[in-house]
Amino acid sequence: MTEQQPVVQTYAVTGMTCEHCIRAVTEELSALPGVEEVRIDLAGGTATVTSDAPLAVESVRAAVDEAGYELVGGGA
Repeated sequence: MTEQQPVVQTYAVTGMTCEHCIRAVTEELSALPGVEEVRIDLAGGTATVTSDAPLAVESVRAAVDEAGYELVGGGA
């Protein structure tokens, strides 16, 4: 049995400017099922999410929206 490789997806998020932004977005994205790690790049305006399976863009968009920010595009 082979171990499944984690899936890493990067999303553009607008409106993040400070540590509070990082905490809010990280908390919401971390609550999604299967998410193992969230890394925020304030300067680049991105959130990189490591999960055990690909995440639905709609779920990511809803989580970012709940945190008070906006997901731009779909993610890579």
